[in-house]
Amino acid sequence: MTLFSTKSSLILAILGLTLAGCAEKFNTSGDLRLGEKYDVVIERDYLGVPHVIGDRDVDTAFGFAYAQSEDNWQIIQDSIPFYRGTSAKINGKDAAAVDFLVKWLGIWETIDADYESQLKSETRAWIDAFVDGINYYAALHPEQTNQSIFPITGQDVVAGYMLRHLLFYGFDASIMELFEPQRQLPVSRGPADPGGEAQPIAEGVIIGNLPVGSNAIAVAAPFTVDGATRLAINSHQPTTGPVAWYEAHIKSNEGLDVMGGLFPSSATIGVGFSKNLGWGATVNKPDLVDIYVLEMDPNDSMRYKLDGEWKTLEARDIDIEVKLLGFLPWTVTEVGLRSVHGPVIQNNHGTYAVRYAGMGEVRQVEQWLAMSKAQNFDQWRDALRMQAFASFNFVYADREGNTMFVHNSLTPKRRPSYDWTQYLPGDDSSLIWQEYMAFDDLPQVINPASGYLHSANQTPFLVSAEADNPNKDDYRIEDGFPTRMTNRADRGLELLAELDSISEEQFYNLKHDKKYSVNSRAYAYLQQAATADLSPIRTAALESYQDAQAIITNWDLSTDIKNRGAALGTCVLGGEWLSEQKGNSAPKPVDELIRCTNLLIEQTGRIDPAWGDVNRHVRGDLNIPVGGGPDTLRAIYGRAMDDDPYLTNVAGDGLYYQVSWDAQGELKVRGVHQFGSATLDESSPHYADQAEDYANEILHDPLFDSILRESKIERSYRPGE
Repeated sequence: MTLFSTKSSLILAILGLTLAGCAEKFNTSGDLRLGEKYDVVIERDYLGVPHVIGDRDVDTAFGFAYAQSEDNWQIIQDSIPFYRGTSAKINGKDAAAVDFLVKWLGIWETIDADYESQLKSETRAWIDAFVDGINYYAALHPEQTNQSIFPITGQDVVAGYMLRHLLFYGFDASIMELFEPQRQLPVSRGPADPGGEAQPIAEGVIIGNLPVGSNAIAVAAPFTVDGATRLAINSHQPTTGPVAWYEAHIKSNEGLDVMGGLFPSSATIGVGFSKNLGWGATVNKPDLVDIYVLEMDPNDSMRYKLDGEWKTLEARDIDIEVKLLGFLPWTVTEVGLRSVHGPVIQNNHGTYAVRYAGMGEVRQVEQWLAMSKAQNFDQWRDALRMQAFASFNFVYADREGNTMFVHNSLTPKRRPSYDWTQYLPGDDSSLIWQEYMAFDDLPQVINPASGYLHSANQTPFLVSAEADNPNKDDYRIEDGFPTRMTNRADRGLELLAELDSISEEQFYNLKHDKKYSVNSRAYAYLQQAATADLSPIRTAALESYQDAQAIITNWDLSTDIKNRGAALGTCVLGGEWLSEQKGNSAPKPVDELIRCTNLLIEQTGRIDPAWGDVNRHVRGDLNIPVGGGPDTLRAIYGRAMDDDPYLTNVAGDGLYYQVSWDAQGELKVRGVHQFGSATLDESSPHYADQAEDYANEILHDPLFDSILRESKIERSYRPGE
């Protein structure tokens, strides 16, 4: 049994352990002079947002990292051990499983082999300057710094991109099923006996049991009333933590000028806009992980059969340093196994090899940079043709009126006739795919005749008007593209199809729409709850359940703050939504009706409270109503915290923008952040200064234009001043 073969790290208590040494203290003497190398100014506007302006790209990278460090220091330094696979040394045994994952995947072996050879010198220069900015901040603020993890390196940054991207497309879920008590899926039997129809691929990502989706919408002439091109950038994330949106603007005199959202410790903008173009991203989850069942030699647990011959598994020691009892440093050694397919896991129901999209890929930073520096449609598409990203949908728009949707993925070229949603036989090398589908062959739409594109985590074959969608018949089931729809997709496409043309106000209203579609999976589930047979119930609560059914039946499907059906309706939908995201069967609708009725009576004293009394946006002392709900276009995911009788907004709409270019190509941007630029500092005036506008859906100019920004600068300084 391996360390990673448990769902917790409690096994460490019974493993043989050896005492580990202590880390050396960070030597800051050289890092204190790093600021002398770079020519950069950070302009903080009236909302505290950093506009980082450097002479060269590397100057900007340095200032970008320093500005992030000022606002996100604890998140940044907490992330580094996670990316290195050394988190358990600081955070204890509960972090050991992730440490094993990092090392079992060979992320650092890949970086050591490919960092110099696969990344362009310009990319490495950017990354080096970025880590200089972080190390400079650490050197200047030793009292805030865990000196045992510094200095950080460019390799740390690349490791973060490699690991984080795997988790976004759901790699961890595919792996964790291998550690259930029994095998979870059958082995596909191949062309002679395919064993049934392949199953559709679900899509979505769960972060800490939160469903996280996204919206990205583009419209262009002649569909727009005024001839403008518009883009809604609206990727949904948790409202706090290491993958909550942080806003920044970075500019150099070498052609870089981009503003948008990123995760703290990221060296690049993730979603955003420049003077000429912009893009939004939505999570997709095509089938990117394949699991092979190896046939093992009954006389030798290290030998597996491939094409009729016995091969030997590669083995290496994986050392995991762990802090026990709050202070004792120990090291446990596990064995990491690998076959020609990929990393291998052995447990009591089999030996499994894993092959996944993006294995050995280190160029994520390079592609994000290329997207940020692109000046036109051709350059932006060329950046995507690098295919360094395993997943993500992108919706693009530009000042020339071009729009594009692409279901971006590293889609393996798989042998047909097998059911690739099941496990694969590991003894046939023809099933070990080696290539990916070319970027230009992926499902995509460019400049649709309808004039609109809408991506909300749905199948790539329903993103526009029917005549403009990619043809599903052009792809094979082995390609593993998602087939699901979300309410946000159903609702958005319905609203767009109803219009002959769209105005700026209508585009704003579309993004903030708060209703469920009558054609959605959610509505069908609600109807089952509303019509469920309650006759078996013989308790005094029967009348309450009947009243609840009446509320759902008469609910207008809206989640505005005054609505009195939303609290019950969204509660009933919640269990189905989470189950679908996780690929599980939905709970019985009648059970959810009963649970939610009882919960609302317990928490609020009634089953029809105003939604704004239940759905709250909370930051510090601020606690205000917020409209929207799970899987609505105004996406708000609430969670009851402690014993609160209300839901706190914990995920969904965060930083979002509405970007447009008018018929003359002039840029206009409006946006808002869920809280403010000071992500961690409760004493800062920018800790919650955007929260009320966010709840009230009031957008402001992000001051990308230097002339507009000039009168609204709060502070201008060089890093370290």
